[in-house]
Amino acid sequence: MFSTLRDAWKVKDLRKKMIYTLLMLAVFRLGNVISVPGIDTSVLKDASSQQGSLFGFYDLISGGAFSSFSIFALGVIPYINASIIMQLLTIAIPQLEQLSKEGEDGRKKISQITRYLSIALGLVQAFSQYFIIRSLGAIQNDTGLTVFLIIVTLTAASTFLMWLGDRITMHGVGNGVSLLIFINIISRLPFTVRQLFTLESGNSITIVSLVLFLAILIAMYIGVIIVSLAERRIPVQYAGKTVGNKSFKGQSSHIPINITSSSVIAIIFAMSVMQFPGTLAQFWPTSKFAIFINSNTFSPFNSNSWVYALCYLLLIIFFTWFYTEITFKPDEMAENMHKSAGFIPGIRPGEHTARYIERILGKIALLGGLFAGMIAIIPILLSTYGNFKGVSFGGTSLLIMVGVALDTVRQIESQLVMRNYEGFLK
Repeated sequence: MFSTLRDAWKVKDLRKKMIYTLLMLAVFRLGNVISVPGIDTSVLKDASSQQGSLFGFYDLISGGAFSSFSIFALGVIPYINASIIMQLLTIAIPQLEQLSKEGEDGRKKISQITRYLSIALGLVQAFSQYFIIRSLGAIQNDTGLTVFLIIVTLTAASTFLMWLGDRITMHGVGNGVSLLIFINIISRLPFTVRQLFTLESGNSITIVSLVLFLAILIAMYIGVIIVSLAERRIPVQYAGKTVGNKSFKGQSSHIPINITSSSVIAIIFAMSVMQFPGTLAQFWPTSKFAIFINSNTFSPFNSNSWVYALCYLLLIIFFTWFYTEITFKPDEMAENMHKSAGFIPGIRPGEHTARYIERILGKIALLGGLFAGMIAIIPILLSTYGNFKGVSFGGTSLLIMVGVALDTVRQIESQLVMRNYEGFLK
């Protein structure tokens, strides 16, 4: 990776793109320290410090902007939600599905609809953020002007981040929105290290426990890298054909399917389902519902119970399978393969090919969901049954960090190949 970055820095065009990306990221981090006035951030820090909580996850991917309630407290979450919703609607609504097949013009229209939807979701989420911080008692002066200031500020800042991500994608390197989340997660690493040293200095954990904790973390990191690079390749053979006076020989290829392609989305879905009842319970902390959620040892929504970890794991596996099924369409893949005179060796074209691809996708979804679930629940188990309570780290952040880093390096490598390719004539 470092050699790729070094080679890219030597190319003038790529160097300009990398500098542009760094400057845009610096602007983004600068906005993370501009706080919305009139908010008691100490209350928000206590709410987001709970391991495995939905507030903690929002604070993680916003780079601490939620706990400090800066203008970027929403981050790019509205845009991510809008993208997921549009992806699901494209499958459910025939008009959007047809629009997605119209090439570049159709993708531009869907992208424009996604942006408008993200602004609408930003307004809704900004309003919900206001209710959340008000229920936590974090608003110092609850007036109509405060409500207006919070909603407008958060929505405008989230829209600006969406625009900033697009600028990075167009004029920089990598995917802009993914890089913003990546930088936010990286920015929380010093805070996590400080938490570990605070616990160690307070003698709540021993040196042996700390070394074991770091060993597990390194093993998780290496495992995420290996599985993220792993893929199942479906071999495809294309028959030779004659077009006019030209004859084309048959060639072999493959369809690569990444094992962790749906893992992050599945974890986000599962986390939202598991944390939604607990989030509602915070609005009525003295109700029987809240007591059942927080005090019952066998409650599936109590993050301090083994039942919670088991349900969380099963939900991740289910959502991985579900999202894989709706993202990859075996029928369309088999039809496109047949139109291109391609076939899987040993498998009959048409329905048999679609069934074969569906079986492979089911196995990959099961393995990917099981791996993502283990990565997600290991930090929760360490926090619940170990001495690492209050240490904010998670498997989701590892999956996002590794995925974004690998994708960015691949894009840089592809641009290097385009600029250094000399062809057959030197």
